[in-house]
Amino acid sequence: MNAEKRKEIFARFKAANPKPTTELEYENNFQLLIAVLLSAQATDKAVNIATRKFFDTCKTPQDILDMGLEKFTEAIRTIGLYKTKAKNALATCEILQNQYNGQVPGNREALESLPGVGRKTANVVLNTAFGQPAMAVDTHIFRVSNRTGIAPGKNVLEVEKKLLRLVPKEYLLDAHHWLILHGRYVCVARKPKCPQCGIADICDYKDKTKAS
Repeated sequence: MNAEKRKEIFARFKAANPKPTTELEYENNFQLLIAVLLSAQATDKAVNIATRKFFDTCKTPQDILDMGLEKFTEAIRTIGLYKTKAKNALATCEILQNQYNGQVPGNREALESLPGVGRKTANVVLNTAFGQPAMAVDTHIFRVSNRTGIAPGKNVLEVEKKLLRLVPKEYLLDAHHWLILHGRYVCVARKPKCPQCGIADICDYKDKTKAS
């Protein structure tokens, strides 16, 4: 795919959705971090259902520490891997409280040192909370990048690096959200909705679906 075509794709994404954002519900950077930590191998919808039970009263690391592991674990039990996530969340809260004055750090090294926070989670927080052009490549972005030809790669890290290099600078900050939403609702895994797709005429996918 050439640069001109790639630029047109992101121009169309922006025209259709000028201010994309995460579908996770949160009020501050700390709640965003917890929500993203819980979202691994779980849908945003499932995470939102769980966090609505305690985000009204838990707005800081200390609030969740006061809640306690047992009560927090029970609150998120509908989410996959909830026991491990609960332990990681409480351990992260303790570190934030003790080492960062209750604040979420804005650099990758510090974020990735937190229990349960990997590269993808750190990228979401850096992008959404701190406005950094990070690219959190999940299954949706990996699929869209390869299928459309925007940034094909054999693994998540390769796709991430290609996107950071190839997405036009003016679209880089929001590219993560556009690609996730496109993969979640249009360029879906089993049968992409090519007849409803705003970039179908310029993407490189050869086996485009037709209107039924």
